[in-house]
Amino acid sequence: MDIGTFLLMQSPGARSSEEVYARGIEQAQAAEALGYRNVWLGEHHFSTYGYLSRPTQFATYLAAKTTRLRVGTAVIVLPLHHPLLIAEEIAMLDILSGGRLDVGLGRGYQRYEFERFGLQLDAGGHRWDEAIDILLKSFEGRPFSYEGNLFKIPETSVYPQPVQKPHPPIWITAQSEYAIDAAVRRGFDVLTGGFGVPVERLAEFGNIFARVVAEIEPPRPPRVGVQRAVYVTKDAADAREAAEQARWNMRVTLSLRNNYERVENGNAVPIPGNSEPTIDELLERYLVIGTPDTVIRQIKRVKELVGISHFNCSFWFGDIDQKRVLRSMELFAKEVMPAVE
Repeated sequence: MDIGTFLLMQSPGARSSEEVYARGIEQAQAAEALGYRNVWLGEHHFSTYGYLSRPTQFATYLAAKTTRLRVGTAVIVLPLHHPLLIAEEIAMLDILSGGRLDVGLGRGYQRYEFERFGLQLDAGGHRWDEAIDILLKSFEGRPFSYEGNLFKIPETSVYPQPVQKPHPPIWITAQSEYAIDAAVRRGFDVLTGGFGVPVERLAEFGNIFARVVAEIEPPRPPRVGVQRAVYVTKDAADAREAAEQARWNMRVTLSLRNNYERVENGNAVPIPGNSEPTIDELLERYLVIGTPDTVIRQIKRVKELVGISHFNCSFWFGDIDQKRVLRSMELFAKEVMPAVE
């Protein structure tokens, strides 16, 4: 099982953009030095929930600052962009990284972001299907045209072309049976998890995924990646405080997903839910936080439930300070990684 790390680039305290990016760069370089396989980058807009608006641009910079670490997008919100532009950016990044790119794509879930681009979230599914078609045609290396309901493209040739053939690995975020089925039929890998997703829901995903793969019988078994908030410590009080930090991410994520978000002067406000889990429930069902032995047990449980081939650690969440993040990453690499890879 591969182990990666994830950068959302949030700041509950609205810290400076320079500080947020300096932290991200330092964590990516630490990930390479400690033996992590990937760094994955999110895409969000217009609030302190995420300062990273163009993951391919930041990934290009990180690729130049590393030598072995794979860079990935988790995810590019494809319906927010023209697919030809994304195809060009993906190809350029793949070239400049020396073929170290993994491409994560998603439909998007934040009405807040779509509205500010003049787009409707509900129409994102139609844009998604056509955009995927165009992306794949762009990577074939020959002229093509496209006649869809939304995109009408006269004969076009896309340059540059990616190094990895036929294209970099494509990962799709999926929870529902429909999304899983669509990803598997296309031959894509699948990403799931994130803040606010309990372990029981991951188990449901695992069951659906196994059933879909058995029905479709794809030529290549798709890989599955799960993302969880991770914090490794030998201090119980430190673990509980970290869980409270993760609650900020969960509250903001759920409010944006379910359209009751509040953003004040750009600051994402963590709105409590109607029935929130206790700290103990967070630690047992939603997060991977605790001693090395606890974290090993939790990851092995996820692996058993979902059958994952990739585990993605979100070490930086809430306003947890940089020293604690780096210490957690180091302890994970030293005492957890050897037991779960």
